[in-house]
Amino acid sequence: MAEIIRLYDKNNSQATIELIVKALDKDAVIIYKTDTMYALGCHINSTKAVNRICEIKGIQASKNRFSFICADLSSIANYAKVSDFAFKTLKRYLPGAFTFVLPASAKVPSILVQGKKTVGIRIPDYEPILSIVEVLGAPLLTTSLPHDHLEVEEYTDPSLILDQWGHAVDLILDGGFGGHIPSSVVEITDDSVDIIREGAGDCSDFN
Repeated sequence: MAEIIRLYDKNNSQATIELIVKALDKDAVIIYKTDTMYALGCHINSTKAVNRICEIKGIQASKNRFSFICADLSSIANYAKVSDFAFKTLKRYLPGAFTFVLPASAKVPSILVQGKKTVGIRIPDYEPILSIVEVLGAPLLTTSLPHDHLEVEEYTDPSLILDQWGHAVDLILDGGFGGHIPSSVVEITDDSVDIIREGAGDCSDFN
């Protein structure tokens, strides 16, 4: 059964952050709160953990576009090709409730690209997870918890999340009740934007 670790919006101890990072370095799959919904995550370089997440969600890595959380704007350029136009857009809207789809760089593990050649980038407006990613020194794969056919409480209340998925993951980071609306997904190609999904982020500027 998963271990539950309480996380606070601010001022989490360094020991707590390092405990989580150590688990991620050892192929852990975690459930954690973001500025939108609770999500599944793992170290992007852990093929074993990526495959476990695919099993939990009932998806194939080769047929799905993955997103990951970067600690800050400067680290995005390591994993995606960022044009001047894209950088200005990211700077304006991140941190925030957006996933920006960009061309993937060669540094992205092949299991996460597999012919799609694009990746989703997130910098959530939620300090605890950014602190974890910063100490980890690599992005965190992120994908929302499966929530079809579930009551809202079952994927927003940490105690019910434990009941639902505690057997399938290693850690649940309890940040209190989460949201139920996913991030907005915006693809940036050349100097244009395309709204893939309107969610928690305000897309009115892009219309």
